This record gives sequence, structure tokens and C-alpha cells, in this order.
Amino acid sequence: MVTLIGNSVFLRAVEPEDLIAIHRIENDERLWAVSETLTPFSLHSIKDYLAHAHKDIYEAKQLRLAVCEINTKVLIGLIDLFDFDPYNARAGVGILIESQENRGKGYGKEALNLVIAYVKTHLKLHQLYANILEDNTASVQLFTHAGFDLVGVKKEWRRVSGEGVRSCLPAKQIRESYKNELLFQYLL
Repeated sequence: MVTLIGNSVFLRAVEPEDLIAIHRIENDERLWAVSETLTPFSLHSIKDYLAHAHKDIYEAKQLRLAVCEINTKVLIGLIDLFDFDPYNARAGVGILIESQENRGKGYGKEALNLVIAYVKTHLKLHQLYANILEDNTASVQLFTHAGFDLVGVKKEWRRVSGEGVRSCLPAKQIRESYKNELLFQYLL
């Protein structure tokens, strides 16, 4: 069974040639809230990551795949398996379609379905889970339509600072707030 090739996208291992695209994605501060990133990544650190990305998921406990548009073969996003637990046969999954113009075209849906087929067929997982901020309606819809069930709400789980106004206000005027994180689960 072919699991990594769909009608509009295919999934592949990340390659050294993806350095600039991954650097751009990882350093886009607008995306840091969904990845729990607080500091930028250097080209050197991403190059080092790519040099070791060939490690088996059983050794690294994670797997990052490039989401590529099938006709152009251009990298349009990333899909990650993380917290891989072979004993309990589960992993977390996260997905990002980088460009706003590529969102809403079904690429994320197809990539998520491909990774579900991959983990069922090749990793023999029992379940996947996803953590999504409650205001990320596009991701909530994506995972819900893919068959993930909402199984919990982590109240005020993620701290957000100033929501983009940090540089405009003195530190003492920045209001801290917290967002709920939703836990979705998919039994395979």
C-alpha cells in the first residue's frame, strides 16, 4: 500500500535542500504560539538538525516530513510526529501549511490523511493525538474532519504575552493572558 503519495501532495523526508524553507518557517514569529517556540533558530542549528534527520523514528522519537505539492514538487509545509511511544503505540501529530495562499485548498487534509495511513501501515500505531489552541479554528476543523475526537481541554495552558504589541508598550504595561489548549485523539 502506498501511503505517502496523494492526489495533490506527497510526503517525503526532509532534505538538506530544505534548509532555507525550514529556517523561514521556524523563525516566523507568527507561528511560534502553535509550536511553543520562544527563540529564533540559527541556520547552523537547522543544518545540524537536517544532518541528523535521517535517524529512525524509534531512535529519535520523532519524525518530520516535508509536505510537497505533487505537480511542482515544492515544499509547502511540514508534518511532524512527536513524542513517539512505541510501547503504547502512540504519537503526537502537528501540521503546518506555510503560505496563506496554500491554506484552505485541502493540502493539510490530504497530508494528515497520508500520515494517518503511514502510521497505521508502517508503524502499527494504536492512536495519534494533537494539541491545538482553541482559537485555531482551521486546525480544529482539520483534525475534527479527519476523525479526531475532542477528549479534553487544558485550561489556560499556554501563556501569551502582549499578542504582537510587546515592542509597542513598556514591559510593565504588557498584559499576560492564557489560552486553552484542546486535546484531540484519533484511535486507529
